[in-house]
Amino acid sequence: MANSEKATFGAGCFWGVEAAFRKVEGVLSTAVGYLGGTYENPTYKDVCSGRTGHAEVVEVTYDPARAAYEDLLAVFWENHDPTTLNRQGPDVGSQYRTAIFVHTPEQERAATASKKELEGSGRFRRPIVTEITPASTFYMAEDYHQQYLEKRGLAQCHIG
Repeated sequence: MANSEKATFGAGCFWGVEAAFRKVEGVLSTAVGYLGGTYENPTYKDVCSGRTGHAEVVEVTYDPARAAYEDLLAVFWENHDPTTLNRQGPDVGSQYRTAIFVHTPEQERAATASKKELEGSGRFRRPIVTEITPASTFYMAEDYHQQYLEKRGLAQCHIG
């Protein structure tokens, strides 16, 4: 897509995270998948085994003229608990880790600055454990995972 950039986030189960990003003005498309592991072409079953090293992620394609990367970071921080290691709600395992996978040096600087700002804000009593790491190969999840909540008429899957 012309005039588009990619951003990739891991924040627990990808269904709810994808739904949150799809609401952002300037987001052109989203895809859920797996990133950050060592196993090629993993399936959902492979990733759930905990042996591939992948995280469940959302790859966001956005128009930087309409949505700043910092806006996407704000959605990321607001939609999960960045203080829990390898866990979000009832989902436990390294595939549910909190992670920002950066595509450019500019994204790395912005992600690092936003994490530092959040750490200094006093909003969380525990340390933020979000990893910031270069994006590697993104493997798209199976079709039934794409826009899962939207296909089922659900707004979110977060546990209140």
